[in-house]
Amino acid sequence: MLKVGLTGGIGAGKSEVSRLFVSYGAVLIDADRIAREVVEPGTPGLAAVVEAFGEDVLTEEGTLDRPRLGSIVFADPDKLATLNAIVHPLVGARSAELESRAGAGDVVVHDVPLLTENGLAPLYDLVVVVDASPETQLDRLVRLRGMVETEARARMSAQATREQRLAVADLVIDNDGPLDALAPQVRKVWDELERRAADR
Repeated sequence: MLKVGLTGGIGAGKSEVSRLFVSYGAVLIDADRIAREVVEPGTPGLAAVVEAFGEDVLTEEGTLDRPRLGSIVFADPDKLATLNAIVHPLVGARSAELESRAGAGDVVVHDVPLLTENGLAPLYDLVVVVDASPETQLDRLVRLRGMVETEARARMSAQATREQRLAVADLVIDNDGPLDALAPQVRKVWDELERRAADR
């Protein structure tokens, strides 16, 4: 099994790279999806979030109000650290459980947005970074996701810098250009991952 950490800044295009990897045969473990699962209604994770941030972070239906919580934690590093201390151990445990089900020859891709920020690179056999310039990231967040520029900039500044991400990268996928330029690069990286998995 080859354990790959996949990361990239918000708006860099990591989700599209994940989708392509899966289409080539990767076993995907999506940290964001797991992070949503561990705070669903009735979970200990949600109870801990409510205890830390109050009932105001719940919707009328009793689910986590993500935009509201996001507006609280992305404006305050201490509150973000509190949230991460609740969610990350739960995500880690669930990720390990999913990984244990993969086959010996599989390429297991862990899609981890905050891999760099949380010093997780050593957990993987290698790290793939999806790279885009801050200008490209900002444009995508505003134009494609409909964020207001101040929110987009706040989300970006809460993450590692481009230089910090590139410093932990073993392989880099440049996604500064158009979408049709992405697939050939991802395929090339995938071929390398399969080669390394076969050599283990």
